[in-house]
Amino acid sequence: MNHRVLPERPLPGHAVCLDLRAGGPDDPGAAVRAALDVPQPGGERRFLVVDEAAGLVGHQLLYERLSSYGPAQIVCLAVGAGGDRTLRRTLTLRPPAAGVLWLLDTGGDDKADGWDPSGDAVLRPLVEVLATPEVFDAVLGSLGEVVHGVAVPAVRVLEHDLTDEARARAWRQAVDGLTGPEVPAGSASPEGVPGTLALLLGEGVPRSLSGHDWLPAGGRAGARLAACQEALEDAVDGHDRVRGVAGLLGGAGRDVDLPGDIERLTEELARFRTAVADAFGAAGGTRLTAEHRGLLRERGVELPELPREITRAGIVPALRDHTYDLIGRGLPLRSVAARLSALSARTAPAGSASRLARLDAICGPERLRRLGGRYPFTAGGSRPAAFALTGLLALLAGVWPVLGWILGPAVGVLAAVLAWLMLRHRPNRSPDGRIDGGGATGAAPRLVGGVLGGLAGAGLGQFLGPPVWAGAVALAVSASAVVVLALRDWTRAVDDWWARADPEEAGRIVREIHALVVTTAVHDWLFAEVRHHCSAGAGAVSRLLRGLAETADAYGGGRAPDRGSDWTSDWTSDPAPDRTSDRAARDWASWDDEPAEPTSGPRPGPSPAGGADTTTATWSWDDWSDSGEEDGWADMAEEPPVRNPAASSHAPPSPPSAPHPQSSPHPPSSPQPALAPAPAWLERRYGDGGPALVDTLVGDLVAGTVLLLDGCWAGIERDPGGTEHTAQARRLTELLDDARIRLERDAAASPPPPYEGLRDLGAVTSLAAFTDRSERPDAARLTGVAPDAVARLLLAEDDPGSTVALCGPEHLRLLSHDPLAARQVRFVPEAMRRGAAGDDIWRGTAEGVVWTGAGRHAGILRLVPLRADVVHTVRAEEAGEP
Repeated sequence: MNHRVLPERPLPGHAVCLDLRAGGPDDPGAAVRAALDVPQPGGERRFLVVDEAAGLVGHQLLYERLSSYGPAQIVCLAVGAGGDRTLRRTLTLRPPAAGVLWLLDTGGDDKADGWDPSGDAVLRPLVEVLATPEVFDAVLGSLGEVVHGVAVPAVRVLEHDLTDEARARAWRQAVDGLTGPEVPAGSASPEGVPGTLALLLGEGVPRSLSGHDWLPAGGRAGARLAACQEALEDAVDGHDRVRGVAGLLGGAGRDVDLPGDIERLTEELARFRTAVADAFGAAGGTRLTAEHRGLLRERGVELPELPREITRAGIVPALRDHTYDLIGRGLPLRSVAARLSALSARTAPAGSASRLARLDAICGPERLRRLGGRYPFTAGGSRPAAFALTGLLALLAGVWPVLGWILGPAVGVLAAVLAWLMLRHRPNRSPDGRIDGGGATGAAPRLVGGVLGGLAGAGLGQFLGPPVWAGAVALAVSASAVVVLALRDWTRAVDDWWARADPEEAGRIVREIHALVVTTAVHDWLFAEVRHHCSAGAGAVSRLLRGLAETADAYGGGRAPDRGSDWTSDWTSDPAPDRTSDRAARDWASWDDEPAEPTSGPRPGPSPAGGADTTTATWSWDDWSDSGEEDGWADMAEEPPVRNPAASSHAPPSPPSAPHPQSSPHPPSSPQPALAPAPAWLERRYGDGGPALVDTLVGDLVAGTVLLLDGCWAGIERDPGGTEHTAQARRLTELLDDARIRLERDAAASPPPPYEGLRDLGAVTSLAAFTDRSERPDAARLTGVAPDAVARLLLAEDDPGSTVALCGPEHLRLLSHDPLAARQVRFVPEAMRRGAAGDDIWRGTAEGVVWTGAGRHAGILRLVPLRADVVHTVRAEEAGEP
């Protein structure tokens, strides 16, 4: 007996399988004890037992033990011999809690050829079909309706699955889609993050703190700030007084000390900067303590309580939402980890001492030196222009006959006196002369030009002799122009000097320093603990995601099992496998490196029965295109129609000399690995993977990872730095195990039960499609094999010839010939009828069909009862005799 007939670890929700035949790998008693230890969901206990027909009575105690643990249900596959004519079974194997399927050997030449319909080739797929809970319940219920609860099965099954190469490729791409490549950390920005985290990334102030007085006037820093503002106000007020008529002609020029005000402003600004720098250095730690608050209060900085917009307790939930949002956008784990790493670096508290460099940039020695510098005062424009303009005005005043000899030069003297007043009252000179920036107003050019122009005007007036009124008007215009131009030159010169000295820059510096104090107080002092928690939490999640990605990459090299062996047993050959050591032996990626089989010459090929055909043949596309089969399938044109079973139910058909196009959905140009011999009732159809396969696998892995992460946030909240990743790596390995088992079982057509928990994670709205079976892609989009063949098989009439009876011709007389006594179970995976395949092809098949939650097999199980005298129930046994 091949020990790979049964899985050593049952699939979740499936019946527990055990083999009680003689010669098995395990002791029957030990097998029963192991089966009883397997947990089953919902209090249901299903056992699928493979036993020899002659050993049912001898194993009476074992069956009683199985039945004694709760309301157990048992389906027994009793393997008979060719000479068996009666079946003896115990009371325990009676309906409604138990039933027997009797498999009879055909004997004859078939067994000599190596094809044994009651051997492992039959049992392996039959056990997989019957272990499905929906099929198990339907078969057990049907056995309760036949005589004695014993029947001989007649079977026709279609197997829709992936090629090994497609499975390995899809698995590798899914793991790559989950983990992603290494990416640089980059930088974090307030955009695209929850509001709580955006407060930490930016330099804004929470709204509740917008009116807080950070530097009260009674404190050290607040007093310096007030002194700076007062000195600036005095300087601005002095400038306003000096720049007008009062500054030139009145006493304001003698009373206002603009240079002294600017000097005082510079000194107060330097003192304010020193006070702020002292506060930054005194509380420069990464966490705010009561001692730090006291130090800051001594230096004039008053801190409020932590604002309501942000708390330490809200950081981890915000990190969770942000992480789930990034995952929901389709970013792989390493990309999410890189963004969280950038967030961790950005929010890490550096301490207020790090702000000193920014303070120096705002108010450094060079800027203070420029603010306190002495700039000269210049007025009157260029000297030639002043000479010419004054001379022209004096000439105009001198045209008054006779009086022009006096009035003309007098205008020049007036212009020179006004220029001298500008120099005398210049704003860069203190009234006491202590501070003087120097200056020039062009008094001498104006005097010389005015005298010369006035004399020239007097001579011209003597020659022309204008009337008196004309001379008076010319005098008035000339004198007025001299005064107006002097006032204009004074105002322009004062404003130009003020702009070059730029005392108002001190106001901008004060505002920048105050804003820096507020930013530092909020983000380096108030938010220090929160920022530290956020940085540690984001770093912990980043390291966790990177660790999960490394675990997935290391696991992704697992090897797919050969189709000739039981896939579940391959993956669970050890009841408690060592994931680390076993993973290296399962190198799925190595399938891509295996040499392809030749496309001609001796090679294994699928037979019409779905088995392997070793006939020598040359395959070409003509062998497929000339088959005479035409079907108008949409999107699945390469798949052949289902074979109409014409083989006798008494013996398997003889293999043809060349492969038939109905035996496989793939042309010979896509070589397949050699398959184990298949029974006559099993037809295999393998696809290269549909368009939704990889995305579905990635979605499953991502959704499972989200559930895994959901159990980590409490630990990150308690101690971000002490988060242990071993448990998460183990859980991820279990998740990958589950995903790979489902990929092998039904091409991931059925979602795993744990994903139901995603319904409670409102933040992961983009993953909602993976929580609902109705939204999951259908089997055709996952395998690339159309379900038409299954639909046509189920639409076929209830003809016994459509199935292959698992008995020989010599056993037909043991069967009941009542056509109404037989029971039939039609079963199809739910994934085959949902999604893109549509409902049209299933019209008329829904009634009486068992829709299974998972599996790769669909077909018909016909249960033919036996004559009443064939089955004997043994009530007691003494000394080995019934």
